[in-house]
Amino acid sequence: MTKSTLPRVLVADDDRMNILIISSALKGEFEVTTATTGAEVLERITAGDIDLVLLDVVMPGLDGFDVCRRLKSNPETANIPVIFVTALEESADETQGFAVGAVDYIMKPIRPSIVRARVRTHVELKRARDLFEQLASVDPLTGIANRRRFDTEIGEEWRRTGRSGQWLSLALVDVDHFKRFNDRYGHLAGDQILRAIAVALARSARRAGEVVARYGGEEFGLILPDTEPARMQGVIRSLLLDIFSIDHLAAGADETITVSVGAISVVPSKDADANGALAAADGLLYEAKAEGRDCGIHVDLATRAKTIIKRVASEL
Repeated sequence: MTKSTLPRVLVADDDRMNILIISSALKGEFEVTTATTGAEVLERITAGDIDLVLLDVVMPGLDGFDVCRRLKSNPETANIPVIFVTALEESADETQGFAVGAVDYIMKPIRPSIVRARVRTHVELKRARDLFEQLASVDPLTGIANRRRFDTEIGEEWRRTGRSGQWLSLALVDVDHFKRFNDRYGHLAGDQILRAIAVALARSARRAGEVVARYGGEEFGLILPDTEPARMQGVIRSLLLDIFSIDHLAAGADETITVSVGAISVVPSKDADANGALAAADGLLYEAKAEGRDCGIHVDLATRAKTIIKRVASEL
């Protein structure tokens, strides 16, 4: 592996000799970055890409216990394993370390072989957990995010865009007359169409933070942060055309596929929540079906402006 693909370990100790010994023990198998204060640890981890922290308990300013407690209280860093490296031998200190979220304890003086073995074990465990989490958030039929991932992401993006004052757009997409399609052409053909729709929708969500998920059955959900109303309406036009253009003949069907879309754009506030916005999009989806299907209805929740978007790009 190249250096950029090696697991990244943050070694935090106010004694540079200890840092040198640990870094030497991990050389070749891990990429090591260092810190000498608790504040510096938090700063380095916030920058991202840290797989494990080797953390001294006694440091100037924030001690190791405080640092670990802060890492575990932050959802973005809570899953990073922390191993305490310390000369403290009291069992109460060890108990406190595990209580604040550490996964292991290494006593000084440092034995390089023990450090390397413990780090290797916990990095492998973390990667296994990360893979499990990834698989648990993917819809097995379409390969896109599942409902579990959608529910997690919508809450996180609602809070993030609310703090930053940015737009958040949401959409629910339902395949028109899908039960009739399945009854006529069979579930294998239906599954093929769902996979093709997932691919088409994924083209609408390529920017960082954007999510396309299978919301349930023949229904899909889109989360598009930093997406203002005009851009969201453009996304709806594109996906209506993309899905209509799906090669239905490849699935053995002689009828084209269309969808109905309900979508909203909002700058999240403390006076509302993601569930309310999602309910609004769901209501608009039913309006789109009542409008005749093969169309989308979008509402800018800031102005309450409603736009009906037809596949032929005419608006009412």
